[in-house]
Amino acid sequence: MSNVAVMGAGSWGTALAMVLADNDHDVRLWARREEQIKEINESHSNEGYLPGVSLSEKIRGYTDLSKTVEQSEIVLMVVPTTAVRESVRSLKQVVTRPITIIHASKGIEPTSHKRISEMIEEEFDDTTLLKDVVVLSGPSHAEEVSLRQPTTVTVSSLENDASLLAQDLFMNQHFRVYTNPDLIGVEIGGALKNIIALVCGLTSGLGMGDNTKAALMTRGLAEITRLGVKLGANPLTFAGLSGLGDLIVTCTSVHSRNWRAGQMIGKGHSLEDVLKNMGMVVEGIRTTQAANELANKLDVDMPITSTLYEVLFEELHPSEATEKLMGRIKKHEVEQISDFLNQ
Repeated sequence: MSNVAVMGAGSWGTALAMVLADNDHDVRLWARREEQIKEINESHSNEGYLPGVSLSEKIRGYTDLSKTVEQSEIVLMVVPTTAVRESVRSLKQVVTRPITIIHASKGIEPTSHKRISEMIEEEFDDTTLLKDVVVLSGPSHAEEVSLRQPTTVTVSSLENDASLLAQDLFMNQHFRVYTNPDLIGVEIGGALKNIIALVCGLTSGLGMGDNTKAALMTRGLAEITRLGVKLGANPLTFAGLSGLGDLIVTCTSVHSRNWRAGQMIGKGHSLEDVLKNMGMVVEGIRTTQAANELANKLDVDMPITSTLYEVLFEELHPSEATEKLMGRIKKHEVEQISDFLNQ
């Protein structure tokens, strides 16, 4: 049994806290809002994020971060990418013993183009207190995990022992955990699939069907792999849970906030209105900006990503985006695949 501190009491942080509690770990769940923590401790629920779901009494809520982490050598960080740096800085101020950070966030930081693990290491900047950083990623909607529906994910770290620690921490009969040594690939796959989910939702909003979705997912996976390999990832990672698996679940489900946001844009809503009405962070929008910058910097061909960037940030109409993608010059699919495999 371990003491685990969880930073972030949204839907995903709460669902993962439930997995940990099911495995008999003592879980301290941190959030900023007093009323949310009161609900978690008194009603054993988190209705704003997981309506109708009962939480284990092993999960205790806190607003005081120092009390959240005081007995823990493992910190699970489940915050939006925009909050990662601030969260790590706050954590560093209260940690008194060496910790392993497991993060379950998916994104890339614009301008710096840092992955989440890189942001954590850069902000923590203290190897005496930060033992390892692990990423947990894969096809996993919080709503289904909270109902204990069968789910499989991947964990990865630069240190195999840290990956095995995370695997043992979460693994149970409902939640199967694989390890993968390719930290870059696991993080890139988890981040970039949100871009393709946005586009799949967008085409759905325009009234397009399964043929279009299949084309976008297939060619989107090629884009993800192309950029990932350029950054040093193993191409086989993108055929696994944190690549293809996560792509499928995010592009085909109404649970996906990225898909829903894209659908609203396809139906004519402005980006500002979409973000206002979603109520939760849409990571794919920020990641589109970062990935487009990276693609331009590294000279990687990512037409779906660059076209979505024009829709989101340069006022390209969604219907014109479809025409632009379909009107590209002729390509040979097999040659394109071999190109990025041999980089």
